[in-house]
Amino acid sequence: MAFTLPFFSAKTLLTTTTTITQFPENPKTLILEQCKTIKDLNQIHAHVIKTGLLVNPTIAENLLESSAILLPGSMDYALAIFRSIDEPNPAAYNILIRGFTLKQSPREAVLLFKEMRENSVEPDKYTFPCILKACSRLQALKEGEEIHAQIVKFGFGTHGFVENTLIHMYANCGKVEVARRVFDDMSKRGVITWNSMFAGYTKSGNWDEVVKLFHKMQESGVVFDEVTMICVLTACGRLGDLELGEWINEYIDMNGLKGNLNLITSLVDMYAKCGRLDTARRLFDEMPRRDVVAWSAMISGCSQSGQCREALALFHEMQKVKVDPNEITMVSVLSACAVLGALETGKWVHFFIKKKKMKLTVTLGTALMDFYAKCGSIENSLEVFEQMPLKNVLSWTVLIQGLASNGEGRKALEFFSLMRGKNIEPNDVTFIGVLSACSHTGLVDDGRNFFVSMTIEFGIEPRIEHYGCMVDILGRAGMIEEAYQFIKNMPIKPNAIIWRTLLASCRVHKNIEIAEESLQHLVRLEPTHSGDYILLSNTYASLGRWEDALRVRSQMKEKGIKKTPGCSLIELDGVIHEFFAEDNSHPHLKEIYNATENMMKRIKSAGYVPNTAEARLDAEEDDKEASVSHHSEKLAIAFGLIRTSPGITIRISKNLRVCTDCHTATKMISKVFNREIVVRDRNRFHHFKEGSCSCNDFW
Repeated sequence: MAFTLPFFSAKTLLTTTTTITQFPENPKTLILEQCKTIKDLNQIHAHVIKTGLLVNPTIAENLLESSAILLPGSMDYALAIFRSIDEPNPAAYNILIRGFTLKQSPREAVLLFKEMRENSVEPDKYTFPCILKACSRLQALKEGEEIHAQIVKFGFGTHGFVENTLIHMYANCGKVEVARRVFDDMSKRGVITWNSMFAGYTKSGNWDEVVKLFHKMQESGVVFDEVTMICVLTACGRLGDLELGEWINEYIDMNGLKGNLNLITSLVDMYAKCGRLDTARRLFDEMPRRDVVAWSAMISGCSQSGQCREALALFHEMQKVKVDPNEITMVSVLSACAVLGALETGKWVHFFIKKKKMKLTVTLGTALMDFYAKCGSIENSLEVFEQMPLKNVLSWTVLIQGLASNGEGRKALEFFSLMRGKNIEPNDVTFIGVLSACSHTGLVDDGRNFFVSMTIEFGIEPRIEHYGCMVDILGRAGMIEEAYQFIKNMPIKPNAIIWRTLLASCRVHKNIEIAEESLQHLVRLEPTHSGDYILLSNTYASLGRWEDALRVRSQMKEKGIKKTPGCSLIELDGVIHEFFAEDNSHPHLKEIYNATENMMKRIKSAGYVPNTAEARLDAEEDDKEASVSHHSEKLAIAFGLIRTSPGITIRISKNLRVCTDCHTATKMISKVFNREIVVRDRNRFHHFKEGSCSCNDFW
């Protein structure tokens, strides 16, 4: 092979224009530092073959290290060098195993280790950390356990670096309790060892154990570092442990670590998740430089604290300063859009994800599904589900719950059967969706069977939410007495939601006796909840018992219980408009009230009769009809009618349950104006179309 070897100098890079006069006796620097491309390495490789230097193990290892670890995309070349060595020693195997692991080919690393053992080459203390990292990335627990046995066999069980990677491997494979046994058996534990254990607990979400381990670390006198504090601050945020979080903040202050942006970002995240958004925002604003992690922490904190408008405002600000969002940012923004019902903004986020070619991971895909489902666009949720390359139990659960809450109960149960057919084990949350689907479709017997199978077939102990679903299933079907007895026989104490569910069923099926008893229980549990009194008042009104209805309303007034003001949101052209009942603060007030008056006139002509029992308590008799017509969702719908083109679906989100009058009116509006109207209230979705609603008039 003819080639030109460049002149070697520590100050010059390899070129193809100068011929070397003398090959260095030890070419390590030449191979490991001066080789920048495969072409450079190819020239040296050719020379060592020609001169017979390849038989020198050190030179062969240098060539392997350069091709397997230092140069990009050169594993095939490294493997060719390795195969040309007659009897590779442990160091050669170690380099190649490490190279495969570093270059995202852990499976090949494991196969090479097996070949190493088949060829009776004994691993050394450097082999095991490399191969354990490969097992960790593959989550290959079985292989990892076999390697653990070999570590003990070869006497490397007390080497700190080997033990640290063992802890990491077990934790990453979901065996954090085994990782802890390895940790506890260690005679010497440095900060890296402690951090390996912290990382294991963090990955598995064992936040309590993170805090307990930190206290143990303090007792042991081991000095913690930045990595430790970040793990512990994350745990403090998840647990709401503000006291420990503030102690770490003081430690950071006292030790002059405020310039460490990673630590400050963790503090921002901790304070935001503990509900101290003002402190989090102050720290965030004081940061000299804010990367995507800092922005994501602040946006996530706002979103999780219910400050969804602030989360979206921050996201827009992030865009202005040209910081590219990551998956965590997108998940938080989608969560905020879901809460606000901001479909158009969320759709733009979905477009952005596609444009940036972000991978549709299980987490991001599930967040998209959840967003679409909570905005009443279940077709889009299904589409995302079908596009996801990987789905876990949460993905299936979100789809089942989304279908159930959007009036597609039977389809939800079909997907539950598909899920079981793919051997995906449902969890307790999945069964809440399944039971909700039975409730919305009137499948009483199926609901009973699923409730029983939870424990018998899947070993899931019913929680209060599952009992609530069963009360709803029976109550919706008009089986009020059975629902009442079911509550009485519950092995756990019923909460306010259980009795409120029964009270709502009593209103629909006009069972005044059980409605009265339900309210008695509710008054003891949540004495100031206005919605309970209104439900009983409406039950009396539905039976024509107006004096009793007014008496309940008077009781509310005497006790100083005020009805929570209705608030409805509508998103138009990326802007979220907020309306309150009898609103007088909107900038387009006159236009909105004129549109509402016109809308009410048209539906009255079509047969709508206002239900003045839904008017506010202090409204005079002459003002009751106006009071009812100015409920927040009617104002939002009227605004939607005048600000969107004919045929466009109007989407509303409301903070309370839709009242009977608004439900009746919206059915009529959908028919008279030939519009589909989607209303998300506190309980579920209502898809109004051509004069009917997906809830079949029970919600």
